Amino acid sequence: MSDFMQQIKEKDPEQNEFHQAVHEVIETVKPVLNRYPEFRQAAVLERITEPERVIMFRVPWMDDQEQVQVNRGFRVEMNSAIGPYKGGLRFHPSVNLGIIKFLAFEQVFKNSLTTLSMGGGKGGSDFNPKGKSDNEVMRFCQSFMAELFRHIGPNTAVPAGDIGVGAREIGYLFGMYKKLSNEFTGVLTGKSLNWGGSLIRPEATGYGNVYFAAEMLTTKNDTFAGKTCLVSGAGNVAQFTTEKVIELGGKVVTLSDSSGYIYDEEGIDTEKLEFVKKLKNIRRGRISEYVEKYPSAVYTETDLSLGYNLLWDHKADCALPSATENEINGKDADNMIKNGVFLVGEGANMPSTPEAVNIFLDHKILYAPGKAANAGGVAVSGLEMAQNSMRINWPMEEVDQRLKQIMKSIHRTCLEAGEEYGVAGNYAAGANIAGFVKVVNAMLDQGLV
Repeated sequence: MSDFMQQIKEKDPEQNEFHQAVHEVIETVKPVLNRYPEFRQAAVLERITEPERVIMFRVPWMDDQEQVQVNRGFRVEMNSAIGPYKGGLRFHPSVNLGIIKFLAFEQVFKNSLTTLSMGGGKGGSDFNPKGKSDNEVMRFCQSFMAELFRHIGPNTAVPAGDIGVGAREIGYLFGMYKKLSNEFTGVLTGKSLNWGGSLIRPEATGYGNVYFAAEMLTTKNDTFAGKTCLVSGAGNVAQFTTEKVIELGGKVVTLSDSSGYIYDEEGIDTEKLEFVKKLKNIRRGRISEYVEKYPSAVYTETDLSLGYNLLWDHKADCALPSATENEINGKDADNMIKNGVFLVGEGANMPSTPEAVNIFLDHKILYAPGKAANAGGVAVSGLEMAQNSMRINWPMEEVDQRLKQIMKSIHRTCLEAGEEYGVAGNYAAGANIAGFVKVVNAMLDQGLV
């Protein structure tokens, strides 16, 4: 395994997030490889860590000052063994090939766990939509799709939203795809309701994370009622995580963005959450404005020099990170344990560093990795694809019930895989093993391609 990891690092030395994601998976699937030596003979590790296709392209667009700007676009088609490539688009300055490869790799196993027929892929650009006018975002999206459209399709690759890509961006991207391809198909998910979207899709990642966490609590004969929760982020995932926690009787006391975080000891109730939704989704403001509206809350600016995040240093029962990768380090994990956190459900993709994960596992708290806990978003994307294929729309209650059942199924699958391979109660290992076995068996069935 160490030789294999060394090869991965030598091949792409700058892709640290990808290395981290691969290392986490291969460490936990050792029992599978020991049980099935034919997997080694078939070089499944080498094949599953190498993308089937990588697309990089330039994205020229004109800003409102009539100045030409140029960004980079990416699409990594990681694995299509169980279905068309499925995974979101991320527009953020931090985007590079290593980030997209890590996200695509995680997506393979996440999609496998959903029980739906979806392979794994991811895409995006280093374009920053913050501070841009609607017209600038539209021109960028149209230029981006002018290249991407030739690499996607309802039976080939189906992108969705991610960080920086919401309903506005999906609309502009879909409009350009429709114009270029001369067809109306469900090639993007996360669409608006009146032209092919699904009910519950905006809520799905946050709701799904809380549903998974609720299943973990059930194993301890417990519920969210009366629980205090720390939530990071203030976007789609954080908003609907907060909404579902409130609905189940819990209390969320934190939200954040890149500038800092707010701590509201009284709890973020439904009225306060509506303010946050308008602030972030419509006005596109900063979370610091929360304390202007609700002075009893405290705002703390981000201070990178500390080496840890103060958001995770408050007394709480549950932590639901919903912002971005590697936002919880070892010091943060220690602070969480010290302050009484006994459940961590990852709404974001890989928000915990390996050191943090080891601390959670060593203390035997309820820890749900992102590829299991936040699979609700892509699960409802899959349900949106199904509705598009049938040209129908399911009612909200039906989609929500299907989502709840999928998250229950993922929870059960993780537990059963952990027990079968000698790591009972370890959701991280169970998720990796279950996802890995399903994808690898499909690859072997289809031959050396």
